[in-house]
Amino acid sequence: MRRKDDTLRDTLLDISRSMAAQEGLEAVNIRSIAKRAGVAAGTVYNYFSSKDDILLALTEEYWQGALEEMDRAVISGPFCRQLEEIFFFLRQRLHRSAGALMNSLGSVEAAGQARMWAMQGSLKSSLLLRLEADSQARQDIWSEEFTKEGFIRFLLTHMMALWRAEEPDTAVFFAVVRRILYTDRE
Repeated sequence: MRRKDDTLRDTLLDISRSMAAQEGLEAVNIRSIAKRAGVAAGTVYNYFSSKDDILLALTEEYWQGALEEMDRAVISGPFCRQLEEIFFFLRQRLHRSAGALMNSLGSVEAAGQARMWAMQGSLKSSLLLRLEADSQARQDIWSEEFTKEGFIRFLLTHMMALWRAEEPDTAVFFAVVRRILYTDRE
């Protein structure tokens, strides 16, 4: 069996990404990719089982890049301010090409959701580190029932709901986070 060439896989993804950007997601297909790469369609199938598999790889690549860019862009300040910056940063990415990519994952939707859970795991880890680094956040609120990890899951669930909303009311969400983390209770 012939060994796969990672360089060719990257080239195929580059061609797919370019086609999607210039001609739309509908233009991405195995034959066109193969033709532009100067290889047989069967060669493309050695790397990707279908168009959906290619779109899934592009979606995952997009989110990895967005999370890396987010980590570079949002670097300091209280957790709540970072959370707001992260929310709007990722919301903007969702409304650009990521949303269209994710909505195009027809037959690999389950695989797409599994990979999105992995991306969410990276985001959860990042948020948890940011929360733990915030010296202004109250530490007396955590318990067995109300853990930092559970709080981060709660935040992500609500952020995702807000991302889906046409006109999200984020003011209440961020006010709740601020009151939980920064307001002393008697």
